[in-house]
Amino acid sequence: PPNRKVQNSKLGPAPPRLLSEEEYRVQGELETQKALAELRSICQSPEFSAWSTVSRIQSPKRFADFVGGASHVTPSEVSAHEREFGLDSLCIDEELFEEDDDDYDDEEEENVNDSFAG
Repeated sequence: PPNRKVQNSKLGPAPPRLLSEEEYRVQGELETQKALAELRSICQSPEFSAWSTVSRIQSPKRFADFVGGASHVTPSEVSAHEREFGLDSLCIDEELFEEDDDDYDDEEEENVNDSFAG
């Protein structure tokens, strides 16, 4: 029985379960919305120093709109993000990856042939 305790302590805690792609996406969205709501709340509180903050940011009007409830991203930023990280870019990445695979297979075959020749 004492050996069991030693074995258990060596194993340590079980690793956490990894999130699926969908769970990761949903959790990211929920946590972002929660954090944005918290930021708005802080910015609306009486203790918040609006003037010192506004004097240091590039787009005071946009910041004021955000605090008032507007989106934190513009439609053009959304479309730029979609172009870079959306489904279309994933398809392109997969195509590039498939081409790389083919090249790798060809090199591997050449190396195998070389080893037989020598």
